[in-house]
Amino acid sequence: MRGHDQINTFLPDELILEMFGRLDSKPSRDACSLVCKRWLALERLSRTTLRICATGSPDLVVDLLAGRFPNVRTIHIDERLNISLPCQPPGRRRRTDIAAVSSVKLHCASEKNGSPDAGSDSCSLSDAGLTAIGEGFPKLEKLSLIWCSSVSSLGLISLAEKCILLKSLDLQGCYVGDQGLAAVGQSCKQLEDLNLRFCEGLTDVCLVELALGVGKSLKSLGIAACAKITDTAMEAVGLHCKSLKNLSLDAEFIHNKGVVAVAQGCPALKSMKLQCINVTDEALSAVGTSCPSLEVLALYSFQRFTDKGLSAIGNGCKKLKNLILSDCYFLSDNALESIATGCKELTHLEVNGCHNIGTMGLESVGKSCPRLTELALLYCQRIGNFALSEVGRGCQFLQALHLVDCSSIGDEAICSIATGCRNLKKLHIRRCYEIGNTGIVAVGENCRSLTDLSLRFCDRVGDEALIAVAQCSSLQYLNVSGCHQIGDAGLIAIARGCPQLSYLDVSVLQNLGDMAMAELGEGCPNLKDIVLSHCRQITDVGINHLVKHCTMLASCHMVYCPGITSSGVATVVSSCPDIKKVLVEKCKVSSRTKRRAASVISYLCVDL
Repeated sequence: MRGHDQINTFLPDELILEMFGRLDSKPSRDACSLVCKRWLALERLSRTTLRICATGSPDLVVDLLAGRFPNVRTIHIDERLNISLPCQPPGRRRRTDIAAVSSVKLHCASEKNGSPDAGSDSCSLSDAGLTAIGEGFPKLEKLSLIWCSSVSSLGLISLAEKCILLKSLDLQGCYVGDQGLAAVGQSCKQLEDLNLRFCEGLTDVCLVELALGVGKSLKSLGIAACAKITDTAMEAVGLHCKSLKNLSLDAEFIHNKGVVAVAQGCPALKSMKLQCINVTDEALSAVGTSCPSLEVLALYSFQRFTDKGLSAIGNGCKKLKNLILSDCYFLSDNALESIATGCKELTHLEVNGCHNIGTMGLESVGKSCPRLTELALLYCQRIGNFALSEVGRGCQFLQALHLVDCSSIGDEAICSIATGCRNLKKLHIRRCYEIGNTGIVAVGENCRSLTDLSLRFCDRVGDEALIAVAQCSSLQYLNVSGCHQIGDAGLIAIARGCPQLSYLDVSVLQNLGDMAMAELGEGCPNLKDIVLSHCRQITDVGINHLVKHCTMLASCHMVYCPGITSSGVATVVSSCPDIKKVLVEKCKVSSRTKRRAASVISYLCVDL
């Protein structure tokens, strides 16, 4: 019936809101909001998350948005984002406001959306902006203020008094003082998650006040680079925050006394991440004795504890699932053996730069931890093939393996993993020079669920390996940069066997040419990111074939490719509507291409 709006006549608000909730992108929701005044109002009601840049004119942006989106529960403000608001001309306020909000490219999306690109500007969010947030979003539950260096206690006090439903507060890099955080403790009685990383202005006083105010609700606390926070604050946390589950500490002025107080006072602790140079075995012994529910333990740059501390964890923390040991120089095989025999539920293990841990320690993990799903060995020169052979025999559910600079691990180990861990989905290997075609062929033949493969600078890997990997039809991510034996034959096999490929890095492959690019264009239409830098045999011809069918391409790096000229760069820009980044030498961008796509082109300045 022409002239009759039957949708708005017969559909109730609840049904339209349900439809808006099922839209999977911000542009679709923005388009719906422009249909009519009713849909604009309803779409505003459906918004639960706002992402705003903290540079440019953030106070004005917040002021414009306040009250327009009454159901917003989450606001993310980041000074690293580079989105500015043009000056507002006088008159016609309503239309101008809408245009201004549109011009800042406000990121309004669901929580699953990723963070935008980083940037910087001169004007930051101020206390006035925080006051506007408090007045405009009374239902706010989650607020992130990332590097908003111009806010102070005054703004935080104003916000805390209005947003009493706040459950999560991230103040990373904000120079707020004790009074502001104390106000949060007094007003926000439901606060569960607090991040104070790089908040240099805080002292023990504010944390003591906070613990007194929200101790019953606080579940997660992160502190890093807060030089004035000492054991006194941690003792208050241990005394009042009985429900604390997650603790992250990176502090040089916190000693055993503070960590012990938290361990003994917070028995429900599930995750602990420590980078405290003054903590020793005494603290870990307290954790092992008092925190039986601990599931995640990360120890970074520890030089003052030994196998004794890990033995206490293995004896007491039977539910431990995730263990990270980074630069723990005094740990030996005995430490891993204690964890393996005591923590049967271990699923994730990372050993990074622990030079005294060798083959025997990892053998214990392979024999005793059948639930292991992810293993990372970084800079472990003393771990050899037999260790991974035990993992292959005992950890059939392993899904991810990361190896970096492990000079004693070769094809024999990778073959054992491939035959024993057929559920492997991710394999990342970098600079492991004893691994070649034999091991990777075994992976291709046995691990058909592989989706993510990185073989950076493994110079014994060639086309034979990639021809076998091409049998993994679910492969989506492939990085073979620096594997100089790989040429067209290997990439052609990938193109023909892996149609779901979306990321490809073939940089520094001197034998790769246009034939492989043509095959990739034909066989991998879902390709979104490609790195071709330092590929001297690829020319404009190959680029033309690639982008002819790979129209979803979003980023393309092609520096130091002498065969690619300004014509090839223009082809990429004009043929790929979703392109967001093209990295090239400045001399290869014509004036026309620069006018057409200056925002997506990044330059590598070189003297030619």
